[in-house]
Amino acid sequence: MTEAITEYRNENTKDIDLLSTIDMVRKMNEEDLIVAKVVGDEAANIASAIDMIAKAFLKGGRLFYFGAGTSGRLGILDASECPPTFSVEPSMVQGIIAGGNGAILNAVEGAEDSFSAGKEDAKILTDKDVCVVISASGNPKYLLGVLEQADEAGAATIAVTCNSHGAIAQDAGHVICAEVGPEVIAGSSRLKAGTAQKMILNMLSTGAMIKIGKTYENFMIDLKAVNEKLKDRAIRIVSQIAEVTHSEALAALLKCDWEIKTAIIIIKMKTDADKARLELRKHGGVLRKIIKPEETAV
Repeated sequence: MTEAITEYRNENTKDIDLLSTIDMVRKMNEEDLIVAKVVGDEAANIASAIDMIAKAFLKGGRLFYFGAGTSGRLGILDASECPPTFSVEPSMVQGIIAGGNGAILNAVEGAEDSFSAGKEDAKILTDKDVCVVISASGNPKYLLGVLEQADEAGAATIAVTCNSHGAIAQDAGHVICAEVGPEVIAGSSRLKAGTAQKMILNMLSTGAMIKIGKTYENFMIDLKAVNEKLKDRAIRIVSQIAEVTHSEALAALLKCDWEIKTAIIIIKMKTDADKARLELRKHGGVLRKIIKPEETAV
């Protein structure tokens, strides 16, 4: 097997152990500047993946992230933040890591090398789902097992990698490849590669949620107001969108158990919570279709 790009030695950081602390930081930052550019170069592939995921959501499908080590943890992180951010069920976006839940906190040696474990973990997939496999090198056998099972189930597959020559880039139906180059510390793909993966996953989940109406403009209109900070944010969002005072926004939110979209419709349509919820159901939960029906998303 050809050595993965992620294993190459970075000529720019050979002397990093001799640098002053501030120069070490600057050198790492210089390398990090590469990441956003490389991710940007994959914009078209990321956009296509977002559309795939949004289409699956609208048909009742789910999004699954599979990865080993850092990549697996990044998938779990992104998945775990979707319910509080967009008020979706935890089952809608799920992260699965090689080695099981214990691998979230502690490395499980050899977990990424098990093809059979990947096939077994991926048995959760159906033909409605989207399966995203994440790996800097793109070569874990675990993910090859996931992809084989995904194909058998009829699930759409997306590879997020930093190595265009990796095996998952060859096997997945759609590929997002951010080749960030050699790491500051050779082989430490939790660095630039990890940052690139985090940026891409942010775009995939957020973009898909936007496409299915989970935001209005750039407001987080489906957040769960479960603490004081989020309740304050909910009040400000309702106030700004409905163009009312904070006290009026609060009064509306109290009528509908802190449901932001419902509160906005209560104010805009001068109606009650039940009728506002009915209006939302009629329009697939998309607020813009109710308060600005003349505008549609691209």
